[in-house]
Amino acid sequence: SADKARRVIDQIRGRSYEETLTILELMPYRACYPLLKLVYSAAANASYNMGSNETNLVISKAEVNDGIFVKKFKPRARGRSYPIKRPTCHITIVV
Repeated sequence: SADKARRVIDQIRGRSYEETLTILELMPYRACYPLLKLVYSAAANASYNMGSNETNLVISKAEVNDGIFVKKFKPRARGRSYPIKRPTCHITIVV
């Protein structure tokens, strides 16, 4: 969810690339793995497209916005169904 991703994003905003990787690898939250993949991808894009060195990169902008709710139905007693709303989020990282 967006709230769970925001508590991780707030820790890495404004930090260097190497420090961000260390923080994300050591934090115990489940949202860290997708964020780690995003930071790797952003750094690879910056080094390939702009020709910049990865040691000089800084996370200048990192934000999390709410996405759609994935709606599923869980079967319940007496033939009823119960809706389950799974929240998603959109993550933006700029180096």
